Amino acid sequence: MSRNIVASSGGFVGTGLWGVMRPGRIFQRALELSDTDRPRVLFILTASGDDPQYLAAMYSALADTDCDVDHLALFPQPNRPVDEAIDKADVIWVGGGSVANLLALWRLHGVDTALRTAWESGTVLGGVSAGSICWHVGGPTDSFGKDLAPVTDALGFLPYGNGVHYDSEEQRRPLLQELVGTGVLPMSYATDDRVAIVYQGTEPVEVVTDLPDSDAAAYRVRTDGNAVIEERLAPGPIPLSTS
Repeated sequence: MSRNIVASSGGFVGTGLWGVMRPGRIFQRALELSDTDRPRVLFILTASGDDPQYLAAMYSALADTDCDVDHLALFPQPNRPVDEAIDKADVIWVGGGSVANLLALWRLHGVDTALRTAWESGTVLGGVSAGSICWHVGGPTDSFGKDLAPVTDALGFLPYGNGVHYDSEEQRRPLLQELVGTGVLPMSYATDDRVAIVYQGTEPVEVVTDLPDSDAAAYRVRTDGNAVIEERLAPGPIPLSTS
């Protein structure tokens, strides 16, 4: 059984209309990995407090696709049994926001356990920003305020740290490198905006960009002795780590 995670700093792109998005190549790749003609997509937007405008934008973005769309909300209480919602999905996409709040609510309601079961059963997991960090050991987050701080108690399905918005938010790159260098986080993978890493099992195998001909990339951040090494990973297959 294939286990896939699409960890991204993107997934959807603008249309030129205010607030209207469409799936980018990253989200399309998640659909492809489901190997289903009409995938059942479940949005989980806990990290934004189940923001209704965000949810409406996600539904609208998939209006013209061959998908069946549903969502799991936890505010003010679960809108349906957690296991039931997650078990029915072929693709689960987690939105951005506060990864710290997301983890607390998921553990309270058993979402973490249900997601692991789904992943081990072949459901494609994915998401953006908080919805990327959550699958890893942890990473830099603005969950606690304007100054970034590490979260180190994420789900750990993937045994790496994770950096998102690597090219667009100035605190993220140096902090991730510091956290890896000091051993707060293990070897880590990072994504520029509109970039994703596809994992098969726990192995990073592919870099995908939302837009064709993009200069954005992903990165592997590791230590070599006392030095922190950043390796650029261009779109396409990911070479094996030399560490």
